[in-house]
Amino acid sequence: MMYSSRRKPVLYFKEERRFLSGKCTVYKLFGLCMVLVLVSLLWLQLSCSGEMSGVALDNGSPPQQQQPPCPVGGRPSAMDDPSWGPHKLALIVPFRERFEELLVFVPYMHTYLNNKKIRHKIIIINQVDHYRFNRASLINVGYAESGNDTDYLAMHDVDLLPLNEALDYGFPEDGPFHVASPELHPLYHYKTYVGGILLLSKKHYHMCNGMSNRFWGWGREDDEFYRRLRKAELQLFRPSGITTGYKTFRHIHDPAWRKRDQKRVAAQKQEQFKVDPEGGLTNLRYQVESRQDLTISGAPCTIINTKLDCDQILTPWCLLA
Repeated sequence: MMYSSRRKPVLYFKEERRFLSGKCTVYKLFGLCMVLVLVSLLWLQLSCSGEMSGVALDNGSPPQQQQPPCPVGGRPSAMDDPSWGPHKLALIVPFRERFEELLVFVPYMHTYLNNKKIRHKIIIINQVDHYRFNRASLINVGYAESGNDTDYLAMHDVDLLPLNEALDYGFPEDGPFHVASPELHPLYHYKTYVGGILLLSKKHYHMCNGMSNRFWGWGREDDEFYRRLRKAELQLFRPSGITTGYKTFRHIHDPAWRKRDQKRVAAQKQEQFKVDPEGGLTNLRYQVESRQDLTISGAPCTIINTKLDCDQILTPWCLLA
C-alpha cells in the first residue's frame, strides 16, 4: 500500500520495553521494516495487475486512451522520444469565416501528424480586417509569428485533408516539397501548380522573400510564388510512389455554400500575371489584434486574429466598390 506524507503508518507494540530490550535491537527494526516494504510492494503489484487485466477483459482489447491505474514508467513523451526527429513543423492555415471546415481540419491534422511522429503546432491566421481575403499575406504573417521553436512551414489550405498515410510531411531538407502535387490534387492539375499544401524550410521561405502581398481576392498567388522558387534556384520536389491518384486528398469545401471571391477589377487583371520583384516579407504590414490558444476536440491550435494593411495606391483592388 502507498501512503501519503500526511498519513504515515503507525506501529503499536503492547510490550514495547520487552521488544526493544536485548541484543540486536537495530537489526530487528531493520528486518521488520524490510518485511513491511516487501509486503506493500507485493500488494501493489497484484493490485495493478488485477485492475489492468480487468479493463482489458471488459473491453475485449487493451485500453487505448485511458490512463493506467498504476505507474508504468519509462515511456518517453514526444518531446523526449528521438524517433520523432529534431525538426518541428509550423502548419500555417490562412483563414477567414470557414469555421465548419476548421472544426474538421484541426483534430484531423493533429492526429494525422502525430501518427507520423511529426512535431508540429497548428497556427490559424484569421483575417479580421475589412479588406478582401489575402492568402499570401496571411502565410507571411504565419511565418513571422511561428516562433523560434519551428524550423519549417506547411502552407496548408483548411479545406484539404490528406487521406494517404504515405504522404511525407517531414522536414524538406533538399528543397520545397509540394505535397498536393498536380498528379494528386482533386482539382488542379497544371504543372506549375504549387498550392494546396507546400512544405519548405524557413530558410528557403526567407530566400524567396515570402509571398507577394499584391494578391487580394482568390487565386494567382501560388503561380507567382512558383516563379519566386525558380528565381531563388530552389528545386521543387513532389511525392513519388503514391497510387491513390485524385483520391489522395479529401476536399471539404462546398462552393455552393461558400463562394470564393474571384472578382477582378481592370487594374488587377493586368497585374495578376506579373512578378512582384520587391514585395513579400520586406513590405508586409499587419497588426495582431489577439492571440488565443485553444483545443478543438482535444487537438491544440493557436488562433492569431490579424488585421492586414493595404496600400490602396499600389493595390486599390484590396477593396471592392
